[in-house]
Amino acid sequence: MQKIKTISCIGAGYVGGPTMAVIALKNPHIRVNVVDIDPEKIRQWNSENLEELPVYEPGLSEIISEVRNKNLFFFGDINRAIEEAEMIFISVNTPTKTYGVGKGMAADLKYVELCARQIADVATSDKIVVEKSTLPVRTASSIKRILKEQNRGLKFSVLSNPEFLAEGTAIKDLLHADRVLIGGEQSESGNMAIEALADIYASWIPRERILTTNIWSSELSKLTANAFLAQRISSINAISALCEVTEADVDEVAKAVGMDSRIGPKFLKASVGFGGSCFQKDILNLVYLCRHFGLSEAADYWEQVIIMNDYQKTRFAMNMVKSMFNTVSGKKIVLFGWAFKKDTNDSRESAAIYIADKLIEEQAVVHVYDPKVKYERMLQDLIDLQTRTETENKNLLNFEEDPYEAAKDAHAVAIITEWDEFETYDWQRIYKSMKKPAFVFDGRNILDYEALREIGFEVSVIGKRRA
Repeated sequence: MQKIKTISCIGAGYVGGPTMAVIALKNPHIRVNVVDIDPEKIRQWNSENLEELPVYEPGLSEIISEVRNKNLFFFGDINRAIEEAEMIFISVNTPTKTYGVGKGMAADLKYVELCARQIADVATSDKIVVEKSTLPVRTASSIKRILKEQNRGLKFSVLSNPEFLAEGTAIKDLLHADRVLIGGEQSESGNMAIEALADIYASWIPRERILTTNIWSSELSKLTANAFLAQRISSINAISALCEVTEADVDEVAKAVGMDSRIGPKFLKASVGFGGSCFQKDILNLVYLCRHFGLSEAADYWEQVIIMNDYQKTRFAMNMVKSMFNTVSGKKIVLFGWAFKKDTNDSRESAAIYIADKLIEEQAVVHVYDPKVKYERMLQDLIDLQTRTETENKNLLNFEEDPYEAAKDAHAVAIITEWDEFETYDWQRIYKSMKKPAFVFDGRNILDYEALREIGFEVSVIGKRRA
């Protein structure tokens, strides 16, 4: 079996950075290179100020400080990284296509293809190439075709090793993974490559949790896992809408349902909707694949998960307008939270983006506070929607660095992200500083809404009928 001495990862983002940091920590005998075309991102990974790391994850900065420049290295020379490594991870972005065939659904694989072509052009020795990005079924065959075109007698093995990380708990998920999935060709060379990768993970993951499959099953498993998790969120959110117009309480319903051992309690927390880089993208990819292969009923089924999620975000924003006397024009509304979930600075597909956009469309004056997401990221998120100009967004979106200052003279506060600190705020102080009547819209169901009502707030909570 081939013993790996050097690994390189192309892509220093939310998956590549943390994954390689943990691999380096647990395999001190292996040199781990992480490369990216973005020089600013590399600068941030190398910054002495660990607060500058481009990815925020609890526990990540401690690992980086322990292994960086020992056996973990961040730099921008991709050709060098390819030449040095026996194993190369591809961990680049695979966004939903915004053009051409599959627009709005299919994964855009241009960055993956560019990586494969660069590996084929630069490599001077045999390589194991590992898909780490979330990819549609049969992408590995396309990568292998590109690698074979170099025609210099080199041998390339292609593996699928999807990540199952939840942002906010990525380090925990890496250190205590419930499974590691490796897919590869069922051949002598394929099995040797699988074993080489499995040996790296086995330095801290029990062998019984390292699953090996054919490469197609591995690719599809990632899409399916995310689709199932998102489906549960959309399902409980659909029930939350019904709870709000009846005497039912969605938390009580979720607890009763979750105690069924066949169902379980996880991902049954009603909210303003799911976000992040994976769920929507992967479901849309699954829908596209089903349609491509003529499975229209299956495609319609999975597309409904996305439709329900969009409905939940729109419903939340419109309930705010309705509660505030059917108009928010000129009213200051504060959003607490912009990240798509707590303990991350990732805001991709966050519900906050779409809620802010709806409120601005209704001519509300929107102010946002988030403990980790920077104003530049918030602004770019709105610009990416292409509903108004950059100048208009700059004038309409207000960034706040202090939650108490943010709430001054506000008509309403909306909880969009479930940051723990929101539960510890002096809500009596916030109430006194706001316009009356003062509204709280809890889209994450984390506050003591009865205590808020005793203070004097008008409170609306996801999945609970208003008193």
